[in-house]
Amino acid sequence: MSVPAPAEHPQTPLLAAFLLSLQGSRASSERTIDTYHRALEKFLQFCQQQKLSTLAEVQPYQLRQFVGWCHQHKLSPKSIQVHLAAVRAFYRYLLKQSHCADNPALGIRAPKIAKRLPATMDVDETNAFVDHIDGDDALSRRDRAIIELFYGSGLRLSELSALNVEDLEQSDAVLRVLGKGRKQRDVPIGSKARQALMHWLQSRSEIAAADEPALFVSTRGTRLSNRQIQSRLAWWGKKLGLNAPLHPHKLRHSCATHFLEGSQDLRAVQELLGHANLSTTQIYTHLDFQHLAGVYDKAHPRAKKKNE
Repeated sequence: MSVPAPAEHPQTPLLAAFLLSLQGSRASSERTIDTYHRALEKFLQFCQQQKLSTLAEVQPYQLRQFVGWCHQHKLSPKSIQVHLAAVRAFYRYLLKQSHCADNPALGIRAPKIAKRLPATMDVDETNAFVDHIDGDDALSRRDRAIIELFYGSGLRLSELSALNVEDLEQSDAVLRVLGKGRKQRDVPIGSKARQALMHWLQSRSEIAAADEPALFVSTRGTRLSNRQIQSRLAWWGKKLGLNAPLHPHKLRHSCATHFLEGSQDLRAVQELLGHANLSTTQIYTHLDFQHLAGVYDKAHPRAKKKNE
């Protein structure tokens, strides 16, 4: 990936060098580098407006002003958090390269993000939806395998689109997945997904380009993009009459929620989803509590309503 020239500022060569260092790091994905690039361009724009010609001049109070500046420019709390993370990472690099004496971004807090429970489908709705994708043509076989993996193994969109045929170990029913931070993990494949993958592989050999490593390919024989996968899921959701739009993360969330309801094992859910921190997985305990509360209200003799 080529690094575009950042916005003009006396310190733009340092930003370009930082972005190049991220490219050489296996810990940073292309998406992360692009996100940091855009965020740090805004930071340099702010510095220019504040007449800060060197990054070593920046003080913590000015970074708090940067948070306010981001808010004035209609950035969401989550986006502001990402901008601060980019600035912290940039200053860590500057410290290592002896371009500044400290990291003024440490301790600067972004606005809190209101936690929203992820949208999910219930078990019966999900099973009925997946089972209705039963066409025998290549696209139906491919899409069925994709949806089975999203729901059965809880993959992220970027993880699924990056899969290669060699990542699939059919004998062990395992997928080798490259997750966030370029961390590799092995993910189990359920029997339904295995069957769907076997059917798809039969059709894939007929349409994939000879040198194409991707597990999921388009009719042109090349790797499916994230956007193409999203489009296919949305198309199936409309075709089969779902009440709300279907997207990959909804299937991933449904996988996590249904797995937790059945296993009560939060650590196992964490491993399946590839979360670095258990706190990220704990949002599903709120969903699971909703399930528990519903069952309790219906089943416990002291919880039933009087008119029941």
